[in-house]
Amino acid sequence: MDWNASNAFKTYKEMEPKSVMDMSLIQQVDPADIALGSSERGNNSIVHTKRKKTMTSVFLKYFETALDGKSRKCKFCGQSYSIATATGNLGRHLSNRHPGYDKPAIVVDSVYAASAPPHQQPQPITVIKKAQPETKAQIDIDHLNWLLIKWVVVASLPPSTMDEKWLTNSFKFLNPSVELWNAEKHKAVLQDVFRSMQEDVRASLDQVSSKFSVSLDFWNSYEQIFYMSVTCHWIDEHWCFHKVLLDICRVPYPFGGSEMYQCLTKVLKMYGLEDRVLSCTHDNSETAVHACHVLKDDLDDLKAGPFCYIPCAAHSLNMIIDDGLRTTKPMISRVRELVLEMNSSVEMLDDFVQLNSAYQEGSSWKFPLETSTRWSGNYQMLDLVRKAGKSVDGVMRKYEEVLGNRMTLGSTEKNAITVVHGFLEPFHKTTNDICTNKFLTVGLVLFFMDHISETISMCRESRHSPEWFKTVAEDMAKKARSYSTQVCNLFTYMTAILDPRIKTELIPESLSSGGYLEEARAHFVRNYSTTHFGPSMAGGYGVQSQEIEDRGHANVSFAEEIVRKRRRASMSNATDELTQYLTEAPAPIPTDVLEWWKVNSTRYPRLSVMARDFLAVQPTSVAPEEVFCGKGEEVDKQRFCMPHDSTQTVLCVRSWIQKGIKFKYRSTEIDYERLMEMAVAAAAASNNVSSSDKKEN
Repeated sequence: MDWNASNAFKTYKEMEPKSVMDMSLIQQVDPADIALGSSERGNNSIVHTKRKKTMTSVFLKYFETALDGKSRKCKFCGQSYSIATATGNLGRHLSNRHPGYDKPAIVVDSVYAASAPPHQQPQPITVIKKAQPETKAQIDIDHLNWLLIKWVVVASLPPSTMDEKWLTNSFKFLNPSVELWNAEKHKAVLQDVFRSMQEDVRASLDQVSSKFSVSLDFWNSYEQIFYMSVTCHWIDEHWCFHKVLLDICRVPYPFGGSEMYQCLTKVLKMYGLEDRVLSCTHDNSETAVHACHVLKDDLDDLKAGPFCYIPCAAHSLNMIIDDGLRTTKPMISRVRELVLEMNSSVEMLDDFVQLNSAYQEGSSWKFPLETSTRWSGNYQMLDLVRKAGKSVDGVMRKYEEVLGNRMTLGSTEKNAITVVHGFLEPFHKTTNDICTNKFLTVGLVLFFMDHISETISMCRESRHSPEWFKTVAEDMAKKARSYSTQVCNLFTYMTAILDPRIKTELIPESLSSGGYLEEARAHFVRNYSTTHFGPSMAGGYGVQSQEIEDRGHANVSFAEEIVRKRRRASMSNATDELTQYLTEAPAPIPTDVLEWWKVNSTRYPRLSVMARDFLAVQPTSVAPEEVFCGKGEEVDKQRFCMPHDSTQTVLCVRSWIQKGIKFKYRSTEIDYERLMEMAVAAAAASNNVSSSDKKEN
């Protein structure tokens, strides 16, 4: 439906007069107040221009007089006024309800002219409207469309949403003069916003003095397009952790390691990080490993510094858990179907709660029960059968006609679920700690994964474990060993020992047996021992290089010799920072790692610089809750449904907004707080004018 003046009149004309009179009048804001690019008033109140007496006939032109001569009726909407109503009130009605009524080509004239007698046909009148005062424009865009841009981004909606007919009609119902941008305009504006905010991200990264770590995530869209997101992480001088999405790349066919490598290097060069990246965390896929391996070779050739790539612990642990659930997945699916029925039926949930209380099977269930296919949802199904089995059986018996017997579990199946539930309980506690940890470090994750490996070994060696489950545990052990093999290296060793809760005491045996301590000490001396000596000694100027310089300049002054001895002594003290740090007992596990280093950085001025670099290395390529919890399903749905022409702009801009980066269009910041203040003020003014009209009637 086209919401022009003619259709508006026809719609209201068909209504009953009483119902039309009861409708509240919607105050309209002058276009100069709506458009940021036109003019912005000093305040948000509605300014009514004084009209000259010669304009009286203009208002009467749009009203018809009743036969009894006691009232006038608006030709647009049928609103009736007393014949004694002041013409100023009639003018306000036209301005509020029918903006643009005074334009020369108004449609209502032709509608009424055909039926009106010749002596009552309206004559064309030219109306001179008082010009609005000019003010400095901010952006040549109106407020409503900017609010819709924010909505599209935050809700992760494609710009094509703006072409929905009934979205436009809904706004035109409130204000027929509203003009919404179409999808193409939204995409063009979002591209400009993306470029403007990307420049701000690049500028902010230029100010960072520490090394960066990056993480990679991959997914497919409904269009079978393969995407890779690149996120960087760092710790600033105040020991605050930061992460920001750099880009979302469309990986070209055939989606191999070389294509991923090309996309990754392009992003790093775009942000100037190719010589400042310390590590890359990937999703364990062969193609990602290949891309990271080629990148490492490039960085080694450039002598940009040490670089390492590590697998995602969350994905590895999730694959291990999937093996543990292998035999019980059909049973879990049946229980999930029951839970879905319970969540949709208030009566079934009430019965479950009553039975649960009667059987004293616990009352800590959170409703509605989680039904996601992630690990958290699967464990919920195991938990129900294990801890509330009688209540579940009671519900199935009572609603047998509705549910049928397809969800019932036999005694053998229940025993299998009991075995798996008991075995996987430590896994659930581990994933819960990983997901809720404030600052997850490589050292803490290695500690958890070592505990998981021990749990699997105990199951394989236990005489009480069924043979079928020992086979499952063997498959789980293979994946655990694969992860351990990939992370056991000097790089992860240095990262782990710099966690004050782990150090060398809680580090896994597979990692501590590698003899990496001396190599870690050499790396510290070579790259961090002279950090605070000034520009002339920065950049890896260590003890060995100092001795070489001394041999090359035998004829040095006595004062210079003293200076060099003191420098060597300082570097020796720098080496002792690592020794002193490792000889102290580890901090308690609940310790805030960043706060600990913030407090102790004065004790370890050089080692703390190394800790800032290495503690930013990510043990997981994505947030753990996206792998283990139902939140990941929501993220997957949003990504899967996003069309290729808006995936990069919408998802990047949304991430940057969440990070706190200002929403900008070209070089101008969009002040959404100001826009909302103006919207509230306009609504208040509209309510006041509507109340005034009702009183006058």
